[in-house]
Amino acid sequence: MEVTVRMFLIVCPLVFLGGLVDAVAGGGGLITLPAYLVAGLPPHLASATSKCSSVFGTAISTLRFLREGRFHRRAALVSAVTALVGSALGTRLNLLLSERTLHYVLIVLLPVIALFLLLNRDFGLESKVEELTEKKLTLLSGGIGLVLGAYDGFFGPGAGTFMILAFTALAGFDLVTASGNAKVVNLCSNVAAFVTFAFAGKIVWALGLPAAVCSIAGHYVGSTLALKDGAKVIRPMFFVVLALLLARILWDLIGG
Repeated sequence: MEVTVRMFLIVCPLVFLGGLVDAVAGGGGLITLPAYLVAGLPPHLASATSKCSSVFGTAISTLRFLREGRFHRRAALVSAVTALVGSALGTRLNLLLSERTLHYVLIVLLPVIALFLLLNRDFGLESKVEELTEKKLTLLSGGIGLVLGAYDGFFGPGAGTFMILAFTALAGFDLVTASGNAKVVNLCSNVAAFVTFAFAGKIVWALGLPAAVCSIAGHYVGSTLALKDGAKVIRPMFFVVLALLLARILWDLIGG
């Protein structure tokens, strides 16, 4: 399809912003996918081109977290494998069930998560993962990847954010390390989706590649903030992502 200057003016700034948010707290797709839709791309091309830009940005922030050692190798790899399995199961489940039930659950759950974060100001400041045995950590990581991978395949938005929260609340990681773990998983799933879309010929390369540069810039800035300021910048960004996700769900319900 023809790519216009108007498309670049809409997509590129929002992809930068989405990359920044995604690098800090996940959920960047809540900004980037609507940007492509507003620019005029049909839904299937918007999804594919959004993956094109996000996969490069995610690779940059993931590599930065890896270089700084802000991830747990076993937890990240185990959850990455089970997330791929879960995503396949979630996609199949999507063919059988309506998303509306999940929408109603999330409408209740999202304010509860926000309230929990407000009341627990020390959430994710210190690592407590050392208290877990290696076996328990492996099982927890596998469960997190499987369940949230299924969520990603079934619905998708906010999966990275929920993964950071799960790694922190359930496994005891500090927020920065939890974010690094989640990025390894996100990168694996993004690469798989990107390759699938590319071979299907659904990516608008003339728009996706320039947007990828903006995504890389956004992820670089976001990962710098997360690695430097840790929970101080990650916690507030959670509220932004949760608010965007709630708005998306309400929009889907009203529009549906």
